Amino acid sequence: MAKKKNTRRKKQTLKSNIKVELVGLLFIFLAIFGSGASMISEGAVSSLLENIFRFFFGSWYFIVPVLLLFLGVFLMIKRKYPVMKTRKWIGIYLVLSGLLLWTHIRTFELAYIFPEQYPSIIGQSYSFYIEYLQGAKSSAYLGGGGLYAALLFAVSNFLFSNYGAKILAFFFVVIGIVVLSNLSMGDLFSTLFHKIKEMFKNRKQSLIDWKAHRNENKTNKDETKLLVKEEINHNEEQLPAIAYANQEIDIVEPVIEEMAETSTDNVSETNEKGSHSEKEWKTAESEQLPTTEFENRDYKLPQINILELPKNHGKQQDKTHIQRIVRKLEQTFHSFGVKARVTKVHVGPSVTKYEVYPEAGVKVSKIVSLHDDLALALAAKDIRIEAPIPGKSAVGIEVPNEETAMVTLREVLETKKTQIQNKLAFALGKDIAGEAVISELNKMPHLLVAGGATGSGKSVCINGIITSILMRAKPHEVKMMMIDPKKVELNVYNGIPHLLSPVVTDPKKASRALKKVVAEMERRYDLFSETATRNIEGYNEYIKRHNKDSEDQQPQLPFIVVIVDELADLMMVASNDVEDAITRLAQMARAAGIHLIIATQRPSVDVITG
Repeated sequence: MAKKKNTRRKKQTLKSNIKVELVGLLFIFLAIFGSGASMISEGAVSSLLENIFRFFFGSWYFIVPVLLLFLGVFLMIKRKYPVMKTRKWIGIYLVLSGLLLWTHIRTFELAYIFPEQYPSIIGQSYSFYIEYLQGAKSSAYLGGGGLYAALLFAVSNFLFSNYGAKILAFFFVVIGIVVLSNLSMGDLFSTLFHKIKEMFKNRKQSLIDWKAHRNENKTNKDETKLLVKEEINHNEEQLPAIAYANQEIDIVEPVIEEMAETSTDNVSETNEKGSHSEKEWKTAESEQLPTTEFENRDYKLPQINILELPKNHGKQQDKTHIQRIVRKLEQTFHSFGVKARVTKVHVGPSVTKYEVYPEAGVKVSKIVSLHDDLALALAAKDIRIEAPIPGKSAVGIEVPNEETAMVTLREVLETKKTQIQNKLAFALGKDIAGEAVISELNKMPHLLVAGGATGSGKSVCINGIITSILMRAKPHEVKMMMIDPKKVELNVYNGIPHLLSPVVTDPKKASRALKKVVAEMERRYDLFSETATRNIEGYNEYIKRHNKDSEDQQPQLPFIVVIVDELADLMMVASNDVEDAITRLAQMARAAGIHLIIATQRPSVDVITG
C-alpha cells in the first residue's frame, strides 16, 4: 500500500510539473507572437495579440510580452507559480501605474488644449483605439497608456483634477522606487544631497589645485638646467713601452674641445625675450595645435657654459693602473705559450678595451680559449673577447673598470661630431672606446627607450635627448609635445617656447593630444599634395623659394617631437585610442617631420602593441 501511495504521489507531482511547464511554454508563445516583431507581425495571431495588448496598455504594450517571457522562463525553470504579492512586485505595479498614467495624461494634453475640454476619458480612449485599428497611424492612442491608464486617469481626474492626476502619477513612481529599493525617502534625499555636496567640494578643490599648479609652473619655468657630475680628464701622456723593447702602446682617449662662447648672457633672460612671453598657451583640448611660427630673431640658443665640465675620476685615468693590466695580460699570454702583444688601449667610461696583436702562426681560437684564465689573472668580474676586431688584424679584450666614470652631457656635446647641422641630432653618451655617440632622430625615425627597474637610466636618456635638441634648435625649427603620466619627470620643461602645449599629465587628455598630432600629420600631407612635395624638407625648400619671390611670407614647418614618458600607464587607461594614434604616427609621420620618443619600463607585448 505504501508503495502504491508513493507511486501515486510521484505521478501527481509529475503531472503538476508538466502542467506548470506547459503554462510556461504558453506564456513564452504569447510573448513571442505578441511582441510585434516585424518578422511575424503580419500573421493573424500576431496582430490579434498585439492589438489586445495595445488595447489594455497603449504604447506600453511591450511590457506584457516582456512580463510573459519572464514568467514563462520562471515556470520552466522553477516549476512553480511565482508569488505576485511580494514587496518587489508591488513596487513594479506602482512604477508602471505611474508611468502609464503620466503617458495618458500627456496624450490628452496634446489632443486638447484645455483640461476643461476633456470629453469622457474612457469613451475618448476607446475612440482613439478604434481610429488606430482603422489605420490612422497618427492616432493619439499610439502615445496613450491604454484602457488601464484611462481608468486611472478618469478616477484621478475626477478626484484630484488634471494637475492633481500628474502629481499622483509622480507619487506612484516615487513610492514604487522606494518600495523596490527598500530605502526611505530621507535616506534617498540624504544620499543625493551628500553626493551633490561632495561633487561641488571636489570641483572647488580641483580649481584651487589648478591655480596653485599654474603659479608653480610660472615660478619654475626657468629651472631647466641639467645637473651633471664628474668624469675623467682625457689630456694625458702616452704609456711607455713595457713588453717589448721597440713597442709603443697608444692610449686612445677622447679630447674635450671647448666650444667658443659667443655670449655670457643668462639663458633664462634670453628665453624671456622669446616668443613664449608673447603667445598664449593652448592646452591639449584646443581645436588646433599652434605648430608653425615665424623666426623670433631675439631668441638666442643656450650657451654651452651652462653645463659643467667633467672632472678627474680617480683610478679611471691612472696610467700606472693601465700599465699594470697590460703587463698582466702579456705575462698570461707568455705563460700559456701565446706570442702576442698589446699595442693600443681604448679607455671608456665603464670598460677599457685592449687591442692584442698575435704574432704569425698564433691561432685566434687559442686566445679565445684563455677567457677564464685572463679573467682570473686580472681579478675581473668578467671579460669579453672580440675575436677578431672587425677591420683589424687584432683581438679585442674588454675589461670592466674598477670605477665607472660619469659621462657628462657637456663633454659629448663638445665633440667634433656635434658639428652636424641637423637640428634633431642628440647625444646618447659614449661607446666602449670612449667616443661620443651622436644620433639623428629624423634618420631613425622613431625611438623606443625601454628600461628595467628604476635607476636604469631611462629618464636620464630622455632628458639628455631633450636638452641636446634645445641646445641646437630654435622654437620655430623644432616643436615638442610631452606626455608625462607620472607628473614628475617632464614638468620641469613647462614654459619653454618649444612646447606645443603644456606638459600633458592626464592620461585621458593624452589620447586627445595624440589625436591632435595625427590631425597635424594629415594636414601636412595635404600641404605636401598641394605643393607637389614629398616630405618636410622639400616643403620647406618650396616655402623658402616662395618667400623670396612673394610678399606674402609663409612660415616653414617645424619638426615635431612627441615624447611619451611612460607608455604602460597610458595603455592601462586609454589603450585603444593611444594604440591607434601611435600606430598611425609610427607608420606615416616620418615624412611629415613628426617623430616619436616612447619610454616604458615594460617593453612587453601587452604594452608595445599594434
